[in-house]
Amino acid sequence: MPVATAADPAFETRLAAAADHVEAALAALLSGDPAAGETARPERLIAAMRHGVLAGGKRLRPFLVIESAALFGLAPEAAVRAAAALELVHCYSLVHDDLPAMDDDDVRRGRPTVHKAYDEASAILAGDALLTLAFDVMASPETHADPAVRAELVVMLARAAGVGGMAGGQVLDLTAEGRFADGRPLSLADAEIRRLQAMKTGALIRFACEAGAVLGRAPGDRRAALAAYGETVGLAFQIADDLIDVEGDAAEAGKATGKDAARGKGTLVSLNGTTWARDELTRLVSDAEAKLAAFGERAGVLAAAARFVAFRTA
Repeated sequence: MPVATAADPAFETRLAAAADHVEAALAALLSGDPAAGETARPERLIAAMRHGVLAGGKRLRPFLVIESAALFGLAPEAAVRAAAALELVHCYSLVHDDLPAMDDDDVRRGRPTVHKAYDEASAILAGDALLTLAFDVMASPETHADPAVRAELVVMLARAAGVGGMAGGQVLDLTAEGRFADGRPLSLADAEIRRLQAMKTGALIRFACEAGAVLGRAPGDRRAALAAYGETVGLAFQIADDLIDVEGDAAEAGKATGKDAARGKGTLVSLNGTTWARDELTRLVSDAEAKLAAFGERAGVLAAAARFVAFRTA
């Protein structure tokens, strides 16, 4: 497993506070009461959506939005709707990834996945509704007073989640498993795995960090620094995830482990080994910290976030 590091009380406090802010926002957004322009919110659909979203979790991506925005003087309340919109996209992707046609998982965050708790049709529709709700939230005036900022965030999120980002990365992942050919997994080179992972996992994490800069109307160099930090953290997140799949405990992880090897999936861990992975995670943490240098001590919590991502065990 990744080497454990001492807990950072300041980071843990901020992570928990951000999760509380986002959880409250998500619960309100997933109310059964129709919004303006809606006719009704079917009870079964809302229940399935809430099951897929309000299941706890670290809320890491929203936390990165809130903390990145804080570097430019924004209070959590000013970033929480954008953070919640991103989490809706992330949760939609989990609902759909768990479907039998995709990863076919029965457990997510320690409880039945949406298609197990309800049914496949409800899970598909819940994911569809979460994705569209995310863009409703991001485009709403309550998210930011400046329509140009909202429009930029909408475009950025669409590209991070869509054909050139998360969805495209999932296709590359399924292709590598042999889903669309003769059923035999493909042997991917290091660079091919990195591209796949940058799309499937890294794109939303990069968005989270850059979105805070957009909300705070940051100068171009500061925005670029946060985007680069997000790319590094995204890669560390995926390597740590793959290491957990190899060495982790399913009960602690809250989901099945050992799936990658069973499917013959190519990962950087399977390609290069667990010792390499631990060394690479240490290197990536140093790289992430270096990319925050321009922010000085104000970025201490984001530096701690990189360490948390790299060395977590669940």
